[in-house]
Amino acid sequence: MRLAMPDAIKRFFAPVPESVGQARDFVLRTLAAWGLEGRDEDIRLCVSELATNALTHGTPCGQGFHVTMSAEDTIVRIEIHDAAPHWPRPRRSTDDDTSGRGLHIVDMLSDDWGVEDRGVAGKVVWSRFKTAPTIQEAPC
Repeated sequence: MRLAMPDAIKRFFAPVPESVGQARDFVLRTLAAWGLEGRDEDIRLCVSELATNALTHGTPCGQGFHVTMSAEDTIVRIEIHDAAPHWPRPRRSTDDDTSGRGLHIVDMLSDDWGVEDRGVAGKVVWSRFKTAPTIQEAPC
């Protein structure tokens, strides 16, 4: 049986630290509404890393960032749009570093990820996850 997949959904987040948690909550609520919670912890952590990167490196001049979610068949795609032109690259971190591991985490937990030019300004960092619909148990 093939599920009807929802249209893409997009939300803007202000360039403030609270936006990272709000982005995580937005994604988790959307996954639950779509019945696609099978990989929610992996997705939550990747959104946290990518939103933190957007907030830290991709929101120049007080601009915020967008999170776009879409699903098709068994694939959920998460996109983080920001206005910075430079593309992120995984860094080599030492045991003493307190940052620099986010893209490695995204690489390990997602099924695929990448960066695309946004055209006029900025970039999109995306990640994809194979998932399955959440099975709802019938009440007794």
